[in-house]
Amino acid sequence: MMPTMRSNNWIPAVFNDLFYNDMMPKANCTAPAINVKESDKAYTVELAAPGMNKQDFNVHINDEGNLVVKMEHKEEHKEEENKNVRYLRREFSYSKYEQTLILPDDVKKDAISAKVEDGVLTVELPKVVEEKVKLSRQIEIA
Repeated sequence: MMPTMRSNNWIPAVFNDLFYNDMMPKANCTAPAINVKESDKAYTVELAAPGMNKQDFNVHINDEGNLVVKMEHKEEHKEEENKNVRYLRREFSYSKYEQTLILPDDVKKDAISAKVEDGVLTVELPKVVEEKVKLSRQIEIA
């Protein structure tokens, strides 16, 4: 399968070289994959984040009551002490991501927890447990 270049009909093909060249690279953005599961007792949000640790995340509830997940990761390279070696190409890694999730009304917001394990951020959103009111009762006859 050959990759194709998308072009807009309102821009003449002559301008494609101006917009798609090495001087102006296209942004390559990807968002982490998210799974949301529901059980009787909780919702579980899983966010794929390979190579990340818990210091790279910020998970909080904003003023509107929504769950905000922020991720920022910088990979810094230390200078090597060997002066006989020089870099021909050196790439730095930096990624930043933010996602806001609107929470259902039945989430117990003061009991939300999060953990990072094996490259997956897991946020547990426990549900409010509603006690079922017994509807059966004796009615007095007047």
